[in-house]
Amino acid sequence: MSYKKVEEYCDDALEGMAKATKEMLELIGEDVEREGLQKTPERVAKAMQYMTHGYKMDAVAILNSAKFKEEVSEMVIVKDIELYSMCEHHMLPFFGKAHIAYIPNGHIVGLSKLARIVDVYARRLQVQERMTTQILEAIKESLNPQGVAVVIEAKHLCMMMRGVSKQNSVTTTSAFDGEFLNNHITRNEFLKLISAKLN
Repeated sequence: MSYKKVEEYCDDALEGMAKATKEMLELIGEDVEREGLQKTPERVAKAMQYMTHGYKMDAVAILNSAKFKEEVSEMVIVKDIELYSMCEHHMLPFFGKAHIAYIPNGHIVGLSKLARIVDVYARRLQVQERMTTQILEAIKESLNPQGVAVVIEAKHLCMMMRGVSKQNSVTTTSAFDGEFLNNHITRNEFLKLISAKLN
């Protein structure tokens, strides 16, 4: 989904979000008529629409749109998928990388769709723990694989620029199902591969 399509789809919400942003600026003591802020409410509304457009998308439908029959049973990994999301507690960004693996069970999926479903869940107000599980559950529902693994590593601005102000902290979450949950050899192979650097 492009920025333009998101903007058109959510046009009815723009005015209300812009008005709320203007009121917030006034409440913090800003002059909303000064040159640098005159268009800020509209910009914030458009940015918020884009950053939350995952609510309008269906991860399982995206996976099903590129599902192919294939009799392979080797682990498929897509690692270092960039993600940008917003913490639902403070509406501040968190960002990092997702690593996804699955073991096919009669079907494979287009690799770009795995990256796309990360965006589906990242482009919502989120907590990292829930997003990790949501990605796993979507893959499980669409492909019914022998196993799924998801690991997310992210930095949270709600920890970095406010509160405890720990700039170097990284949060890691994981979710495993099937062979990755029940077979420590398979799980360790996945963890080793996502940590490895290719020459």
